Amino acid sequence: LYFSVQEGILFFYHIKDLQYEMKICADILQPISSLIFSPNYTVLLLVTDQGTVYTYKPAHSGEAVKLLDACSSCFLAADFLTPGNNYCVSVTISGEVQVWFLEDGTCLSKLNLDIEVHV
Repeated sequence: LYFSVQEGILFFYHIKDLQYEMKICADILQPISSLIFSPNYTVLLLVTDQGTVYTYKPAHSGEAVKLLDACSSCFLAADFLTPGNNYCVSVTISGEVQVWFLEDGTCLSKLNLDIEVHV
């Protein structure tokens, strides 16, 4: 079980029978608004309240890596494009939809909806 708290800390609870173990996985110092697993559960996207997107790879137990940083408009949501785990799509509050290459954060395509987006 992965979850976050208001302070921007990503926790992992390993639960087996009546036993559990808690581990702090990452501290990104920004409140996390959503967690999205890739289709094969190898990558976790962390979207913050400030509109920054991080990736975290549970099998590598490393730090969360900043993938996308909010520039002119905050990222409102992000998700993986399937099949595979190589690309994600994001939408900003200003209505810009973008496709990203997860390996290095390259923006591959964008489309402006010309409308403000709300969730």
